[in-house]
Amino acid sequence: MAEDDKRKPLERDTTDESLRTERRKTDAQLAGSLENIKQAADDVLAEARDTADSVLSDARAREDLKLADEGTSEALTQGLEDARAREDAALTAQRGSADAAVDDESTRRQVALASLLAFERQDTDLRLQIERASADEALTSREDFLAMVSHDLRTLLGGIALGADLLQKLAKTDEPIARVARYADSIQRYSARMNRLVGDLMDVASIEAGKLSIVLERNDPNQLVRDSLEAFQPAARAQGIELTCEPGTDSGVAEFDHERILQVLTNLVGNALKFTGKSGQISIRVESRGHEVCFMVADTGEGIPADRLAKVFDRFFQSRKNDRRGLGLGLYIAKSIVEAHRGKIWVESTPGQGSTFFFTLPAVTQG
Repeated sequence: MAEDDKRKPLERDTTDESLRTERRKTDAQLAGSLENIKQAADDVLAEARDTADSVLSDARAREDLKLADEGTSEALTQGLEDARAREDAALTAQRGSADAAVDDESTRRQVALASLLAFERQDTDLRLQIERASADEALTSREDFLAMVSHDLRTLLGGIALGADLLQKLAKTDEPIARVARYADSIQRYSARMNRLVGDLMDVASIEAGKLSIVLERNDPNQLVRDSLEAFQPAARAQGIELTCEPGTDSGVAEFDHERILQVLTNLVGNALKFTGKSGQISIRVESRGHEVCFMVADTGEGIPADRLAKVFDRFFQSRKNDRRGLGLGLYIAKSIVEAHRGKIWVESTPGQGSTFFFTLPAVTQG
């Protein structure tokens, strides 16, 4: 990680310099293009005016010849010249006004273009800053996550090694068999936690690769709820928490992967147990809602602040900073599994009053 941290500023410096170089090139090309366009427009306008002047001059020459043949008086000729002089002055004034208007419009367009370009560059810079901040946050999360995984694995392995060492020493004594069973139980618990940790890591890798395994079969949602109750009832009793199951009277049938959706309920109920104190209550319910089957896991725990509700399903999310009761993968995995079943998952919570997690699965029409 240290090498990545050293390389990152250098890479970003190179990117920033490349961006500045490209912007300088763009400014030069834009200035050249605008100058070329202005010059071309001026040339076209000058040619048009020369043509108009030539046509007017020819017309006046023909008129002068005609008047000479007719023997026009000197007074009439002088009046005609005065009128032409006024026309020429008016035309010159109109052209001057037109040129000024064109220059003013050109200036306004250049200012508008420069403002637009500056706005787009500011937007690009802001997006780049946001992306870099997200990348930094992701890198920090990854480092924290790897540190937590390493710590947990070392702790679990240490527990297993300690249990095995105690068993080895115990085998050389006449100690009661109950101690052997206690040490063996400890090893089993550490092994189970390691197995869950490795399983979560494998699930995350499968999710990120778009290869999460789902086997869809018609199943009874009520049986799934009863399985969850049976799995967690001992842990709930040990913590002094009342865990109840409320199967739906008409929950219907859904097509889902039994083990995967049981994994979702396991994550939700396990999460509720972590945040519900002694004498608290947790209920698992299922009911039919139109073309969906809805599962609910409600608890009377500490609840989730409103500003964190939108993040609870994010990968590596921890409800509290430095929370060591998990890696923040359970709800992320649950969400991915539910969405792989074309379902939805969400949470409603009031701080101090508890939380209710919901998820739906498409119902199957029985026939």
